[in-house]
Amino acid sequence: MNGGGSDPKPAAGMEPDSHPGRAAVALAYQRFEPRAYLRNNYTPPRGDLSNPDGVGPWKLRCLAQVFATGEVSGRVLIDIGSGPTVYQLLSACAHFEDITMTDFLEVNRQELGLWLREEPGAFDWSVYSQYACLIEDKGESWQEKERQLRARVKRVLPVDVHKPQPLGTLSLAPLPADALVSAFCLEAVSPDLASFQQALHHITTLLRPGGHLLLIGALQESWYLAGEARLSVVPVSEEEVREALVLGGYEVRDLRTYIMPAHLRTGVDDVKGIFFAWAQKMEVQV
Repeated sequence: MNGGGSDPKPAAGMEPDSHPGRAAVALAYQRFEPRAYLRNNYTPPRGDLSNPDGVGPWKLRCLAQVFATGEVSGRVLIDIGSGPTVYQLLSACAHFEDITMTDFLEVNRQELGLWLREEPGAFDWSVYSQYACLIEDKGESWQEKERQLRARVKRVLPVDVHKPQPLGTLSLAPLPADALVSAFCLEAVSPDLASFQQALHHITTLLRPGGHLLLIGALQESWYLAGEARLSVVPVSEEEVREALVLGGYEVRDLRTYIMPAHLRTGVDDVKGIFFAWAQKMEVQV
């Protein structure tokens, strides 16, 4: 997903003197096609949720299990680099009344708007909503689930994780947040590991001490396709993710890995696996 400015101009909100690798990333993302990305990753075979061993069920289970603990709750949640997807908030929305979605690209923010406003042509997330309701087992219908998520997403904002203030100097989101969610963003917009670590530091400034971060991302991936766009990714290992979180001032509560099976390696990327991290920002020591 995309978290790396707002305006679709040549360097996509990047400062002219910024890191040349990050400027190149911003330029590459101007060719990103949300519908191609959704088709590649959220329709069958990867979007087939009937097999519990698939990647979709695994991600939804990880999220549902963390929220079922009751430890990750509050008023304000920010989703960093939402891309054109909403599944990452299906279990979260019962626990936060003020949710901000964010993305670097206007085309992704427009795609989210279609779904949030229930407009014709919006991507159909009902299979994901049904699965989330099934595993949560609270007797909620998928329609109620989607209604609650739509009601609690209060705004969709531009974000640039490579800036020290990712939401800008005058943030329209209430800060600090009680929790952050970020899926397939940081590694997908960072040209190198140092940029990945710095982007994590930048988004951490949006989170209150003691607040929680749920981070999902690709393991050992170097590229992925989104229509005409071929995007570079910084390949990270589970240990590099853990180290970045610890260096970023987090206690790692859980870190899990999913190995992408052969039948889901469909040629749209070279991803080897997926990581799911639950981390808690350390309280400031006096």
